[in-house]
Amino acid sequence: MALIEELEKSGNWLFRRRSFLPLILFVAAAPVVIWGGHVQPDYASWQWWLPCLLVSILGQIIRVITIGYTPRGTSGRNTSEGQVAETLNTQGIYGTVRHPLYLGNFFMWMGVLLFTGAWWFNLAVVLAFWLYYERIMFAEEAFLRKKFGDRYLQWSARTPAFIPRLDGWVSPAVSFSMRNVLKREYNGFFAVFVSFAMVDVAQHVRINGGWGDDALSAHWAWMLLASGLLFLTLRTLKKKTGVLDVEGREYV
Repeated sequence: MALIEELEKSGNWLFRRRSFLPLILFVAAAPVVIWGGHVQPDYASWQWWLPCLLVSILGQIIRVITIGYTPRGTSGRNTSEGQVAETLNTQGIYGTVRHPLYLGNFFMWMGVLLFTGAWWFNLAVVLAFWLYYERIMFAEEAFLRKKFGDRYLQWSARTPAFIPRLDGWVSPAVSFSMRNVLKREYNGFFAVFVSFAMVDVAQHVRINGGWGDDALSAHWAWMLLASGLLFLTLRTLKKKTGVLDVEGREYV
């Protein structure tokens, strides 16, 4: 098999498992904190945890902008079975970068990685992230090139793959839909706070030599509770009602 076909095949395999495979990397964050052997930061200080959280929030904002303006049937949303796109999405944030959802993922999880305080772990995961998503992006773009031909080539020629071109914004044909965002993003939003809490608990275990009554810092406990309640509320609305449905938008 030619290398280009091998890359596309492996990219499609990773694409179908993209929802859970990256979690394997981040499960390692807690052991790194406990046994990493690096200089530990002051996890309790807002001067440490707040900038890390803001990096993750930046990633969430990128995803919110992307999903809020994504109409049904575009290349902005695909299925677990494989590549699906009725039209090529080149408007909104897709005028600035070809893979905004993956850019958002990068910042969301980079905040958690920074919170561990282990530079070598950050570097290792960034390299793994690049190799992982490079193959997925390769497979996606191979599909789009075959389906949309010259139109795709013209768009990709002027739009960077991963580092945004900020002057490339094109006003979307659809209005922003917060309901579509809420319907699709509650899982990732909750996962960010679970991950931060996991690292915080690992830090307490390292310091105290085991679990204790204060194994989770109060600020993370409150944020985890709030995000958990939001998760349960939105999941219930999505599964049991049509409140979050928006005509002409992607559903999952």
